[in-house]
Amino acid sequence: MDKTELAQTKLSIVFLNYNRLTETRYTLAQLSRLLEHRQDVEIIAVDNGSQDGTKEFLQTQKDWVQVVSLENNLGIAGLNVGFKQTKGEYLLVLDDDSHPVDNITLDRIIQCLDTRPDVGVVACRIESIKGQPTYTWHLPENDAPGTSMAFVGCGFAIRRSLFEKIGWYPGEFFIYQNEIEVAIQVMRHHYKIYYDPCCRVVHRQSPLGRTNWRQVYYPTRNTIWLIRRYFPFPMAAYLIASRLFFGFLRALQSFEFSWYYRAVLDALHTPIEPQVLSPAQQKQLTTFWRQNSVLHQLIERL
Repeated sequence: MDKTELAQTKLSIVFLNYNRLTETRYTLAQLSRLLEHRQDVEIIAVDNGSQDGTKEFLQTQKDWVQVVSLENNLGIAGLNVGFKQTKGEYLLVLDDDSHPVDNITLDRIIQCLDTRPDVGVVACRIESIKGQPTYTWHLPENDAPGTSMAFVGCGFAIRRSLFEKIGWYPGEFFIYQNEIEVAIQVMRHHYKIYYDPCCRVVHRQSPLGRTNWRQVYYPTRNTIWLIRRYFPFPMAAYLIASRLFFGFLRALQSFEFSWYYRAVLDALHTPIEPQVLSPAQQKQLTTFWRQNSVLHQLIERL
């Protein structure tokens, strides 16, 4: 790649692949359609040690896709390997089962980050394949453009320089809640997360790989890590107790009690360096607080 080509790369699209060959094929087909006449976007596909033919398929796409093949499944740390190889000023992060709807999405991401120096992350609207919005507490409930507490990992854009300064994704999380850690770090670096519902990403939500034990272990452990790191006592004690309750309910539903027990041990015994947020910063995390508060969740369900 010569200097002219490097200068043309504005946006790097990075997505992680793991044993979802059909989804990877579909995602690349959609990206190929969008980028047919663009010279300002590059694609980096990271394979996380797939064993279903995904790795071999990606090798056949190397004429237009930068392929990173890892020997083992590193979880979200695999994305970090891809991030470090990007040339774009901005990164659009996808899953192997998500894709942008149109070029308007790509253009609006670039325009927002070009013209809004206060914005560090553009949070995309996450839709079903039928175009229906997917509700998630990470994004504004009213689906209106504006500041957001967080973003969804299968569809967001971030300044590469900011992401690098943050240290990319927290590899130790492996999966789940890594977006919240990044969102908090974006806030601590004095940038905003801007939600633009016109930046549309379809999340096809493949069930492959969504095992019950992972949905018990990692959300429980990682959320408690976040609480221990950023919240003061006694607030942290209340939130940890709430999170333990939620994790137990999930373990009860899926009969994954051994993984719940392991999550509790790892969540509470792993050394964590406190980085307690100021009251103003804690206020910006009100949505996170409500999501992990037993009382608030009970009130919302009444």
